[in-house]
Amino acid sequence: MRSTNREILRLAIPSIVSNLTVPLLGLVDVAIMGHIDNVAYIGAIAVGSMIFNVSYWLFGFLRMGTSGMTAQALGARDMRTAMLTLTRAQVIAIGVAVMMIMLQLPLLSLALWAISPSAEVAPHVMRYFQICVWGAPATLMVYVLSGWFIGMQNTRFPMIVAISQNIINIVASAVFVFAMGMKIEGAALGTLTAQWAGFAIAVMMWYGGYRQLWRYRPTNIKTLRNGLRRFFNVNSDIFLRTVFLVAVNLFFTSAGARQGDMILAVNTLLMTLFMLFSYVMDGFAFAGEALGGKYYGMAQHNARIEEPHPCPVPEKGGELYQPIIQDGGDGLREVTRMLFIWGIALVVIFTATYAIGGRHILSLLTSHADVVEAAMPYLPWAIAVPVCGMAAFIYDGLFIGITATRGMLIACAIAAIVFFAVFLTLYPTLANHALWLAFCLFLIIRGVTQHIIFKKLSFMFFVLC
Repeated sequence: MRSTNREILRLAIPSIVSNLTVPLLGLVDVAIMGHIDNVAYIGAIAVGSMIFNVSYWLFGFLRMGTSGMTAQALGARDMRTAMLTLTRAQVIAIGVAVMMIMLQLPLLSLALWAISPSAEVAPHVMRYFQICVWGAPATLMVYVLSGWFIGMQNTRFPMIVAISQNIINIVASAVFVFAMGMKIEGAALGTLTAQWAGFAIAVMMWYGGYRQLWRYRPTNIKTLRNGLRRFFNVNSDIFLRTVFLVAVNLFFTSAGARQGDMILAVNTLLMTLFMLFSYVMDGFAFAGEALGGKYYGMAQHNARIEEPHPCPVPEKGGELYQPIIQDGGDGLREVTRMLFIWGIALVVIFTATYAIGGRHILSLLTSHADVVEAAMPYLPWAIAVPVCGMAAFIYDGLFIGITATRGMLIACAIAAIVFFAVFLTLYPTLANHALWLAFCLFLIIRGVTQHIIFKKLSFMFFVLC
């Protein structure tokens, strides 16, 4: 148990730090534009960042699919498959990025039509987009490398990349805007610089830690084609599941906005409490991806970790990575059990914190007392969110690790249908409470459905392996 805990924390803590840096890339640009005399720049950054956040979120399968498949290959001691997974994902990332650049004008037009920014903001959004879109290859390749690192049981490298990107973004944006006198173009160039610098750092870290695996890379097109069907099935499931997540989250925001500026502000504040919880839980979900995938691959190939590793993977300055000495099936059971113990502990901590100090936390997030007062009737929903969502986060990580992505898709689709049905049915009588009830049910149903599917998968897995 101690060794499993140690492995979980070794993977989860760097991931949590990485997650906490994610909002900073957009916030840096907003903060810098906030010191320029035209408020339209702030709106342009907000709209431009949202366009890219949604776009890149949809292609998150490049990280998640790579993570699960790589972890399974590591568990099976199959470094050729690990390198094959990396190469395939890189090819797809480059293809997607090229399409984004080639189709940037229709994509931008569609985004502006959907968001409908003011006539003053729209031209600035266009300039921001047309510069930042050239960072798509770097961003998507970092997704791939981060997923591969996680699959190789290394969350430290993605953390270093994320922190480095934020530092470079702050420095570059400040230089372009304040030293060189640029405005929205300076903020965009700062972000673009950080994206490519992050990619360069990720490549250097791969070379420094894993260059001896280069000899296992695929050397012909036929090898790349082998197994493509499974690769695309896994990633298409994750993509469609992400579409449902994006639809629910965007609808949540727009439904709040339709109720007026006050409700929009209230929901934004309370959703911040959920996001804080999610950043921490995602760290443990990443641990589930890495460890769950490793043990699943280990058991699937009837591998015992007492046997010597035919292709040792150096980590931490050249030390050989040594998995926990357990059978793959026992390891998967233990990881699942310990992840839920950590999840329950975090639920208790976050629920108690929000219940006792919710008003004070909201007061720290805004100086508008009227907004805090308006939020208080809805605070119980935010307090309940950790209880409702914990299982969904942990099962997401485990499902990605064992590449049972169809189960993730089914669970998210059912939960999304319930979300929209509950909101549309109850909104006339419950108003914003209906929105929060629907969101909590969305989280609960994802967790419950995945639990049922995971139990069936576990039974088959442990019987066959």
